[in-house]
Amino acid sequence: MDGEAKAGRHQVVVIGSGFGGLFATKALKNADVDVTVIGRTGHHLFQPLLYQVATGILSEGEIAPSTREVLARQRNARVLLGEVTDIDLAARTLTSKVLGRATVTPYDSLIVAAGSGQSYFGNDEFAEFAPGMKSIDDALELRGRIFGAFELAELGASRGEDVDALLTFVVVGAGPTGVEMAGQIAELARRTLKRDFDAINTRHARVVLIDAAGQVLPPFGAELGAKTKVQLERKLGVEVLLGAMVTDVTERGLVVQYKDGRTDWIAAGTKIWAAGVQASSLTKTLSEQTGAPVDRAGRIRVNPDLTLPGYPEVFVVGDMIDLDHLPGVAQVAIQGGKYAAKEIERRLAGKPPQKPFHYFDKGDLATISRFQAVARIGKLRLTGFVAWWLWLGVHLVYLTGFKNRFTALGHWAVSFIGRGRSERTATEQQIFGRQALTRLEGGAAGLVSNVDGLAGPDPAIAARRRAELEEHALAEIRLTDSGERGQPGR
Repeated sequence: MDGEAKAGRHQVVVIGSGFGGLFATKALKNADVDVTVIGRTGHHLFQPLLYQVATGILSEGEIAPSTREVLARQRNARVLLGEVTDIDLAARTLTSKVLGRATVTPYDSLIVAAGSGQSYFGNDEFAEFAPGMKSIDDALELRGRIFGAFELAELGASRGEDVDALLTFVVVGAGPTGVEMAGQIAELARRTLKRDFDAINTRHARVVLIDAAGQVLPPFGAELGAKTKVQLERKLGVEVLLGAMVTDVTERGLVVQYKDGRTDWIAAGTKIWAAGVQASSLTKTLSEQTGAPVDRAGRIRVNPDLTLPGYPEVFVVGDMIDLDHLPGVAQVAIQGGKYAAKEIERRLAGKPPQKPFHYFDKGDLATISRFQAVARIGKLRLTGFVAWWLWLGVHLVYLTGFKNRFTALGHWAVSFIGRGRSERTATEQQIFGRQALTRLEGGAAGLVSNVDGLAGPDPAIAARRRAELEEHALAEIRLTDSGERGQPGR
């Protein structure tokens, strides 16, 4: 589309660059429309592999390629950075903001695929000490916290201090993300890092997986849930606490309450929240204008064709919808995005509408540890090495781009066949950056100038600075060309 929408063409706006938004946009590649993708980040995130970024297996670029790069060859698509804060259904416009600057975008058809965020079940203060697993920022922060915990434990142990709390890692939530995260931290401690420290024995690290439910991996069924629990406990040494609800989280640990009323304090330096999701707040905006109800998880009730009541030009897909008890998984978003795109094309071509949206369940996959996974495909239940190979193949297929598939395969070989982790870099910025931004009035927008302040510095100051830089550059050239560097002063 070369930057601007073409006059007279049908304008499709897609909110979100996740699975639903990206697949909807690609499905419109050959349609006689202009597509504008508005994403709060500049990348498409392959969320199922976030835990591997957090534990040093993959780099963030391998699971989060630039949205612009992914869509670079799609001439009818453009990408805008911004978080959508308002949708006016009557005017068919939406407002997006980035660093305090607002942009209004009109649409003829709208696909809302804004996804979901972490839910702390009304205890948002827990987020300060127990980051979720929903973004690259989350994964990098957790990488810093996890590897930083071992470093701090080494320092403490060398001084004779008790470091048990530093070597305790608690994962809250025993769904696929929680199980995979707990398994990888256990492998990290027992296999990858076992020879890297002198004062501590990383194999003694304590990994605890907590869930208020009565089993791990509820969507996989009772049989696979039970087998996964056995694998975690016997093979990896993970402590699995079921029927345990977290009631408080602090910097130094957390409180769990059991069904019989007992409470327990777990001292832990690293806490990870993988217990629930909440749909984008845009569902509330849409509900207020359409009257469509919103459930407890923030999902909005949609028509069988994924449109909003009274607004057939607005489609909602993925984690945001309340329809037929659909799960919040990538395949629901992918299939919903494709369905919406096809419906838009059919309308423009004057064809009759499709049948109501029907989700084809391709099953569920989750890794437990190296060469161990579980898979539910229809009535088929697989565990162990066969399920792990299936997991590997499926994730390679859905990773965006050949380059990312190739590099990911190489990193998996290093981590699973060997014992290394190629992405162990951790910085203070990763750990404390999010907390610093939350304490800053206005967030990141408070760190940039307002629109009126972008004119640049005083011309006289700029000229003086330019002269200084040119003088310095000439001096550097003279020293190099004359061979005076390193010569005794004259």
